[in-house]
Amino acid sequence: MFGYRVPAPDQAMLISGGRRGQGGAPFRVVTGHGTFVLPVFRKVRFLTLAMCEAEVSETCVTRQGIALTVRAVIAFKVGNDTESVVNAGQRFLSDQDQMSVLTGRIFAGHLRSIIGSMTVEEIVTERQKLATEVLETSKTEMAKIGLIVDSLQIQSIDDGDTGYIEAMSAPHKAAIQRQAQIAQAQATQASAEAEQEAARNQAEYARQTAVVQAEYSAEVDRAKARSAQAGPLAQAHAQQEVLAAQTELAERAAQLRQQELVAEVVKPAEAEAERIRLLAMAEAERMKIQAEAAASHDRVALDRMLIDQLPQIVKEASAGLANANVNVLNGTDGLGEIAAGLVGQGLTILDSVRRNLGAPDSPDQTTDRDGTPGAGNKGSNGRVEIE
Repeated sequence: MFGYRVPAPDQAMLISGGRRGQGGAPFRVVTGHGTFVLPVFRKVRFLTLAMCEAEVSETCVTRQGIALTVRAVIAFKVGNDTESVVNAGQRFLSDQDQMSVLTGRIFAGHLRSIIGSMTVEEIVTERQKLATEVLETSKTEMAKIGLIVDSLQIQSIDDGDTGYIEAMSAPHKAAIQRQAQIAQAQATQASAEAEQEAARNQAEYARQTAVVQAEYSAEVDRAKARSAQAGPLAQAHAQQEVLAAQTELAERAAQLRQQELVAEVVKPAEAEAERIRLLAMAEAERMKIQAEAAASHDRVALDRMLIDQLPQIVKEASAGLANANVNVLNGTDGLGEIAAGLVGQGLTILDSVRRNLGAPDSPDQTTDRDGTPGAGNKGSNGRVEIE
């Protein structure tokens, strides 16, 4: 609308030509809203309320006499209150760029003053303290010209070619370098130990792998050997069993052959020998009976008959022995015992017949026809003893 003016959000509108402003100011201050301004009769100007920046690069001498070049950046603006706007408008409305120049000069003076009361060590290590003191000392002056400082940052501190700051930092650098070297050495040692541990682990793993492979290979070789030996071993066992069976069969055949030889050769030979012996014994008994018969005249006929029958009895006994299947357990001694038993049986039969016929009980005593005792085994026709 014609004659209605509105300032920007970061501006203060100054209206002159009418009634005075607050506190006797030559203009009225309008911020944040618009107002009607009579053309020709009123004049409107605008003052920025935006943030401004000022840089300071000043050579300052410390309390120790060391020259330092300090660079700082100041962020400032016109205050939002009416008084600050009036103060700033009266000073900078026609040339608002002068705010940065004047602010830089004000802070340069305060930097020189404050740094002159501090040592290099304090300035370097306590930059925030320096900035705070500069802000506190400049606050009053900045308020007079309607400006407020939002922040002050010390960008750099340089001692030029004196090397004081570098010398001051040398012990710290040395300590830091020493710590860095120690840390590097520890890192190198840790890395070497890690590499050695990794190498040991790899070697151990390789050893275990080799052992497992060797065991596996040995197991495979043993399995192959057992498989290769299974056939020959089975064949050998089979041959061994066959040999054992053949040996047992041969032993049985030998035993059978031995028994056959005993039955076919030894037993018939022993039986024949016994038969001959029995015949000899019978003959000897016959001769004995003949001798006894000759000694006894009244028994001649009876003795003759007995003598004639005795060989037949012995012959029959020997024939039965020859055809008998006799198992001899103790060799010729057993065979002799059998023959002796047969002879004893024959003699027993003979004695029984003689006793039944009235012959004398003892073969050792005989009588003549006249009753006188015979000679017995005395003389040529006496009794023959059988061994």
